[in-house]
Amino acid sequence: MDADVIIIGGGLAGLVACGELVRAGRRVAIVEQENEANLGGQAFWSLGGLFLVDSPMQRRLGVRDSFDLAWQDWQGSAQWDRLTGPLPDDGWAQQWGRAYVEFAAGEKRSWLREQGIRFTPLVGWAERGDGRAGGHGNSVPRFHVPWGTGTGVSEPFADKARAAASDGSVRFHFRHRVDGLTYDGGTVTGVRGSVLAPDASPRGAASNRDVVGGFELRAQAVVIASGGIGGNHELVRRWWPERLGTPPDTMVTGVPQHVDGRMLDIADAAGVRLVNRDRMWHYTEGIRNWDPVWPDHAIRILPGPSSLWFDALGRRLPAPGLPGYDTLGTLRLLRTTPDLRRHSHSWFILNQRIIEKEFALSGSEQTPDITGRDLKLLLRSRLGKGAPGPIEAFKQHGADFVVADSLEDLVRDMNGLTSEALLDYGQLRRQIDERDAEIRNPYSKDTQVAGIRNSRRFLGDRLFRTVKPHRILDPAAGPLIAVKLHVVTRKSLGGIQTDLAGRALGQDGAPVPGLYAAGEAAGFGGGGAHGYNALEGTFLGGCLFTGLTVGRSLVRAL
Repeated sequence: MDADVIIIGGGLAGLVACGELVRAGRRVAIVEQENEANLGGQAFWSLGGLFLVDSPMQRRLGVRDSFDLAWQDWQGSAQWDRLTGPLPDDGWAQQWGRAYVEFAAGEKRSWLREQGIRFTPLVGWAERGDGRAGGHGNSVPRFHVPWGTGTGVSEPFADKARAAASDGSVRFHFRHRVDGLTYDGGTVTGVRGSVLAPDASPRGAASNRDVVGGFELRAQAVVIASGGIGGNHELVRRWWPERLGTPPDTMVTGVPQHVDGRMLDIADAAGVRLVNRDRMWHYTEGIRNWDPVWPDHAIRILPGPSSLWFDALGRRLPAPGLPGYDTLGTLRLLRTTPDLRRHSHSWFILNQRIIEKEFALSGSEQTPDITGRDLKLLLRSRLGKGAPGPIEAFKQHGADFVVADSLEDLVRDMNGLTSEALLDYGQLRRQIDERDAEIRNPYSKDTQVAGIRNSRRFLGDRLFRTVKPHRILDPAAGPLIAVKLHVVTRKSLGGIQTDLAGRALGQDGAPVPGLYAAGEAAGFGGGGAHGYNALEGTFLGGCLFTGLTVGRSLVRAL
C-alpha cells in the first residue's frame, strides 16, 4: 500500500478529510493535477463567506435566527422533487441538506474556531429570495465573512497538510492526473493516471497538459474530491437545463481552467452513480477581470439592493430580477425571454454614491482589507469616503464599466460596448424617472424600493451595504455608472451520490467498496444537498462538512 487513503484533489474538501485522517494516525496521499502553488483549490480565491445559523455575530446585529427558520429556507430553496422511485436522485441529497443545516446551527462555529478560523463582524444578507416566505431565499442575514476571506478558510487546512508532509504522514503527488480507478474484486483499491510535465505557473494560471509518464497508487480507500465543472464550458453547455432556457453564446469563467469535471465523467464510466447533473449555479453579475489570472477570468459583483437592472434591450428587470435576490430566477428571466436569447449580457445602472457603499467583488484578491485582516482598512474602506480601491480600479480599467455625467452620454457609451445600438435613451430615461419618483416617501409600490427600505432596517446593511434611498439621477450623487454584466460560470450542484457516511454509491444504489466522495464532486453531499438553489455561504461550508464527514467515516472504517 502507498497510503491508507488516496485523496483525489488538493482543494478544501480533500484537505479537511486529510486533516481528520492524519489526526487519527493514518497515512494520506493527495493526488493533484496542478502544481504545489494551487493547494487549497477554488476556496483560496473565494470571498470565503460561510452560512451560520443563530451566531453571536447575528445576535449582536439584532438578527433572530433559528434552525427551524433556516431549515424552512433551505427546503424552500432546494425544492427537491426527485424523491420517488426505487433509487430517487434526491433521496440522499435531502438528508444531507438537513444534516448540513444542523451542522450550521450547531457544531460548525466551534469546530471552525478549533481550526483557527475567525470571523469579521460583517454578516451579509445574500440571496434575499423570490418574495415568498416559503420559497427560495434567506429570511435573515446569514453570510458570515471570515478574516482572510477564502485564504482564511483554506490555508489552515493547507498548512496542516504541509506540516503532515514534513513528518511523512502526507505525500503530495502534484502534476499527477487521475485517469481511472483501480479495482480488486469489486473494491476500489487505488488510482492510475498520467504524470504531467513540470509547470511553474502561478496559482490559478493555465498549465500544460503534456504527459511525461504514468503512475499507479494503491490504498485501502479512495476519496474523490476533484471539484466541479465551472472551468469547462463544454460540460456546462452539455448539462445546461431546459428550464434555464438556452446557454449564452458567450460566458466568462469564475474558476480556474483546471476545474474541468474530468473526474466526474471518469467516475460515471466506472459505474459510480451521478445524479442531478442538470442542476448548476451560475451568476448573472459577472465582469471581465481587467487583470486576469486564468483564461476568461471573471469576477462577480456582490451588489447591494439599489442598482437598477436592465436587460440587453433596456427594459428594467421585474422581480425576482433584483440585485442580490434570486440568482437563478434572474438567470431564468434573461435566458428564457424569447427576444433576449441572442444576447449574452445585461446592465446595471447606478451612480457614484451607490458604488461607494454597495459594490463588493467576490474574490480574496479583490478584498485586501479582509484578506489582509486589517480592521482599520476595513472600516476606512467600508465607512469612509470613496469606493474601495479594487472597485475604483475596475471602474477605471474594467472593459465593462461606463462612467458619464449625463444619462444621454451614458447611454451613448453603453451602446458603444455592443455590436449594435440596442438601448434607447428615452426608454431608459422614462424608467429611471419612474423609479426616482418613488423615493420621496418612506413607502413605495416599487418592489425594489420597498426592498431597499427593508434592507436598511438591518443594522449591518445600513452601516455597510445599503445606501440611503435617493434619486439615481440626483446630480449630487453622480457621476452615473453603467456596468455590462455577463453570465459567469461557477458551481455544479449535482454530482456523485453519497450516503450520509460519504460513501460513493454505484448504479444499483449500494456503496462502492473503498470509494468516497466529498465537496462539489459529491454535489456538496448526496449528489445535490442544495437542490435547485443555494442560499450562499454554503459552497465552502459544504466542502467543509462533507470533507469532515468523510474523514471521520474513514477513521472509523479503517
